[in-house]
Amino acid sequence: MKPVSENEKIKLGVIGLGARGKGQLGMLLGMDGVEVVSVCDVIDSRVSSGLQKIRESTGKEAKGYADYRDLINAGGIDAVLIFTSWQTHIRIAIAAMRKGIYAATEVGGATSVEECWSLVRACEETGTPCMMLENANYGGKQLALLRMVKENLFGELIHCTGAYQHDLRDEIGLGREINHYRFDHFVNRNAELYPTHEIGPLAKYLDINRGNRFMSLVSMSSKSKGLSKWYKESRRAWNSWVLDELNANYKGERPEKIENYDMIGRDIACGDVVTTMIKCARGETITIVHDCTLARARLSNMRVQGTQGIYMGDSGQMYIEGTSPVEDQWETSEPYFKEYEHPLWTETSANRDKGSHGGTDHLVMSAFLDAVRRGVEPPIDVYDMAAWMAITALSEDSITLGSTSVVFPDFTGGRWMKREPVSPSKYALDNIYWDCFKYIGIVLNNKSVPMIYL
Repeated sequence: MKPVSENEKIKLGVIGLGARGKGQLGMLLGMDGVEVVSVCDVIDSRVSSGLQKIRESTGKEAKGYADYRDLINAGGIDAVLIFTSWQTHIRIAIAAMRKGIYAATEVGGATSVEECWSLVRACEETGTPCMMLENANYGGKQLALLRMVKENLFGELIHCTGAYQHDLRDEIGLGREINHYRFDHFVNRNAELYPTHEIGPLAKYLDINRGNRFMSLVSMSSKSKGLSKWYKESRRAWNSWVLDELNANYKGERPEKIENYDMIGRDIACGDVVTTMIKCARGETITIVHDCTLARARLSNMRVQGTQGIYMGDSGQMYIEGTSPVEDQWETSEPYFKEYEHPLWTETSANRDKGSHGGTDHLVMSAFLDAVRRGVEPPIDVYDMAAWMAITALSEDSITLGSTSVVFPDFTGGRWMKREPVSPSKYALDNIYWDCFKYIGIVLNNKSVPMIYL
């Protein structure tokens, strides 16, 4: 891919202007070195709103489209950002790559393994990169854990866990009224529908696709009762953005006031709790949990365990053999997160209020734009995307077959055994490239440690 000159702005097309796309567009308009020149959505009012937002922010006119193919075929852009429904991410990314345009997609699972293969083939055939905007990889704790793993704090990794446990009954249940794509998937599919937040950081800790890979998968689903109960009772307070979308999109009496609402009593395909286990080529195991339709508080449940120690994210505790002050007793993890803070997190502290999710949206977007600017592969590449997204389709197969183990495809075609190094970058997730940061060396605990300065 051809780099973009430092003297030029990266020209972007934004596809999908729902709640997520609208927020990301606002963030992009505040970033240096980029220009949003076109937007697209199947809903006309969203396109008009997006164009107005660009006009008010920049004083410039952008082009609006209803069909993503028209935006891509029009040319004049360096990259597209895809914030559409889960089932359209891959087809739009492929269309962009076929035109030599970098593509970045929001997170989500795949509907089939074949479409993951089609994504990989398009990237390999065109030589045009794509990236998943998985912000979970760029959280402060996730980045610090990456450094701990790379500096061998836990020893050889053995087992990791992650979870997306988040009460989303209003967002899912009123998906039709607020034009949200989650609804169709939960109603019609029984699978680990949203795996990438859980698996993304863990995959990087375990060197997946670079010296390691997923070998097999087993999924088990609980019964489905949470969403049906919610429909019947409809007593929960809703998220503010869901109410905003209802006011904007729902023309008529709100569903909770309709006694014969058509979803009451209807079966929901997706189990309330879906548990997935993955075996890796080097022998490590991973467990991830999807839990979005029950009354609960939010919890990521991250666990990183090796031969030397363990981090338990649900309790915020650590135990490191030979380092923890009391043998066989937990200690708080906070001192470790301070000591092992990732230099990227330190350097970008001033940007924490930019974008949502504690600044992680800004970081992952910056990582993608950095790759576009330099004309290199992004830190989350097409093989990562295919492997992470395939979990949804494979878990659906496993559950359908009675929780049978299914084989995980090798999307790298054997390249995982010996991949060429990534382009050094401060945003890299496969290693920490200290030379990409400004630092001085100091001695801490009898070892030389780089110390960031701003």
